[in-house]
Amino acid sequence: MFSIALIILGVLGIGIGFYNAPSTVEEAMEMVSSDDQGDGHGGETSHESTSKEEHSAGAHATEESHKASQVHEKADAHASEHNEVSIDTHATDAHADEAAHGEDHDTAHAEHVFHQLQNRPWSAVYVALLFFLGISLLVLVFYAIQRVAQAGWSIVLFRVMEAITANLVPTSIIMLVFIVLTAMHSNHLFTWMGEGVFDKTSENFDPIVYGKRGWLNVPWWVIRSVFYLLVWNAYRMLIRRNSIKEDTINDGYKLYKKNYNMSVVFLFLFMITESMSVWDWIMGLDPHWFSTLFGWYVLATLLVSAITVIAFVTIYLRSKGYLPKVNDSHIHDLAKFMFGFSVFWTYLWFAQFMLIWYADIPEETTYFVLRFTEYKTLFLSMLVMNFVFPILLLINSDFKSRPWFVVIGGIVILAGHYIDLFIMIMPGTVGGSWSFGIPEIGATFFFLGIFIYTVFSAFAKADPIPKGNPFLHESEHFHYFNIEHHSEEDNQH
Repeated sequence: MFSIALIILGVLGIGIGFYNAPSTVEEAMEMVSSDDQGDGHGGETSHESTSKEEHSAGAHATEESHKASQVHEKADAHASEHNEVSIDTHATDAHADEAAHGEDHDTAHAEHVFHQLQNRPWSAVYVALLFFLGISLLVLVFYAIQRVAQAGWSIVLFRVMEAITANLVPTSIIMLVFIVLTAMHSNHLFTWMGEGVFDKTSENFDPIVYGKRGWLNVPWWVIRSVFYLLVWNAYRMLIRRNSIKEDTINDGYKLYKKNYNMSVVFLFLFMITESMSVWDWIMGLDPHWFSTLFGWYVLATLLVSAITVIAFVTIYLRSKGYLPKVNDSHIHDLAKFMFGFSVFWTYLWFAQFMLIWYADIPEETTYFVLRFTEYKTLFLSMLVMNFVFPILLLINSDFKSRPWFVVIGGIVILAGHYIDLFIMIMPGTVGGSWSFGIPEIGATFFFLGIFIYTVFSAFAKADPIPKGNPFLHESEHFHYFNIEHHSEEDNQH
């Protein structure tokens, strides 16, 4: 009931977002004027202001050049009276050209803002969709890593992870619909899909994007996207079926080896498809910019979030008595992964930011300039939430074994990495016209409701203990070989 209520509220919030989006350029400019009188969001950015000033200065320079040229030409042939009249006439023409140029720029700017405001509900859905799709996928990856590493501690968590990966199915379907609608130009999220971008005779021609036309073209973009989703969902379906089958057949070890080999292949394919999907779905929003580290960076932010979600679901199910074999040591290890990958995310964030800042190459720094000017508060708070807070809270070993401490830290981590994804997507789609309100909250509620419904429904359909796994005994007694064992040795000393 709670999940259905969230879905209904989410649909209403998303619907309100699309309903409030402007339908005409004039309506968009009225909304911008209203925002300028309020909190300032939605107004023209410093880049746009600078562009207007440059166009104005260019028009004045052209005017003065024409004046001087006209004076020189008329000086030898005409009297001073005719010369003055000609100068005045040409000055008037120059002013008219300047005014026309300014009107063209204002019109282009108005259309740009119109598209940004229309993008807002689409972007809100896109951020939440990628966040929940990415979490479900990275839980699947973490699960595959446990199988390939033949880890013993995590076996009692397998059914939890398998249940969470069930959310990959509905989010993949919604993502596929979103991709098709985007390819049909239902939104303006990807500027490289704009009309005339690849046409050398068009005023919208973009030579930088044109140089990437071998990769950035709609048919190939859609085909790649479908391939990513098929690979991920195929492994999820097979590994879930085989994992349950391990409990019911006599020769479980043979199937266990099959699942191991399948997980190795999946991890290989994942490392390729994850980077490519990040290029297509996120970095493609800023087609002039690229980073060779970006795939790893997005991987880190989603992996931290995924492990946090595993901890949340585990703590909840354990409190309800559905996971009797899970003890504080398992929660402790999940918290260690949350702590460790928070540090890993910070390392990748700093590596990318520092190299771009130090090199100071304009086509690279423009990515962070917009985010540090229009999204400064979110940009700085994200660093505190994703690094400083987890470090201070989870660095203590005792705190990692206390579920309520893990929950507090996890809430901040999830919020921080949602903001991280928000900052990746919004600048390239809505620019300075962003805000956080009903569309963003509604989209989050919608996908959270789907997540809760699919995860707990999937968990209820299988035995919570993977009885056929050969490492189950080690996982059940993980407590005795970790915290309590060392505590007894310390007491003896």
